[in-house]
Amino acid sequence: MKLHKLLLVLFAFSLTLAGNSVVAQDDGMEEMTMEQWQQEMDELTVRKNDLMNQLNGLNRDIDALKKQNTDKDAELTKAENDLYGAVGTTKSGVADFRGKFEAAEKRVNGLNCATAKQDDIDAVNKDLAAITASKIRCLPEFWSRWEAMKKKMDGCKPAAPSCYTVVKGDCLYKIAGMKNIYGNSRLWPAIWEANKTKVADMKMPPANKRTPNKVTNPNLIYPGQCLNIPNLTDAQKKDILSKKWNTGKWRRKTTMKKTTETGTTKTDEKKDTKSTDKK
Repeated sequence: MKLHKLLLVLFAFSLTLAGNSVVAQDDGMEEMTMEQWQQEMDELTVRKNDLMNQLNGLNRDIDALKKQNTDKDAELTKAENDLYGAVGTTKSGVADFRGKFEAAEKRVNGLNCATAKQDDIDAVNKDLAAITASKIRCLPEFWSRWEAMKKKMDGCKPAAPSCYTVVKGDCLYKIAGMKNIYGNSRLWPAIWEANKTKVADMKMPPANKRTPNKVTNPNLIYPGQCLNIPNLTDAQKKDILSKKWNTGKWRRKTTMKKTTETGTTKTDEKKDTKSTDKK
């Protein structure tokens, strides 16, 4: 439309110049013959007709471009609808998903995995799971951003505490498998090795003076012991998982004492003993 207006202005300007030329010639009419005047008018008429033809041609070009633009818009709309249909949604559905996606993306990017608590990580993972459940994430607008979020959250684990206090029913295998420890029960040897010499602390109660301050038998840990939980690199984890750890050589030994006056009294004593292999 701007081009159209510009051409009209130029055309009007040309007619004005032509009129001025006629007026100028008219001022000196006494110097022109009728034949000269007619020749001048014929030339101006030809110029006007040429300009009109050019203007008409440009108008046809504009109309053709408008139609082409309309056709392209229709093709784009169809392609867009086909794309949305492939993931089972519509344009309005994508708009709704976009809002949820951006909210989840903001939470993921704002999460500091080094200091985050397990509850915070679980909440963000829940938001990400809702996004992952939708095929709309496969659209080009979202795919690479979704992959980046998933990669971050897959590696987002809370830092293992430096000390874990044993409670009744615990074992090294169970402790290592806790989400806030290693999340892998097979890494229990790392905890055992870190507490063979001395545990981190003794919490009383339930620990008492008879509670060992070290773990010499991986099958025996006691409530109140605060176990050292070492931070492991990926290489260390791989090394531990590649080894075979035999706990069968450790066993619990139970002794029984009898009294003759009041009947039989059973006393269980947990001792760290190492079975010997028969030669």
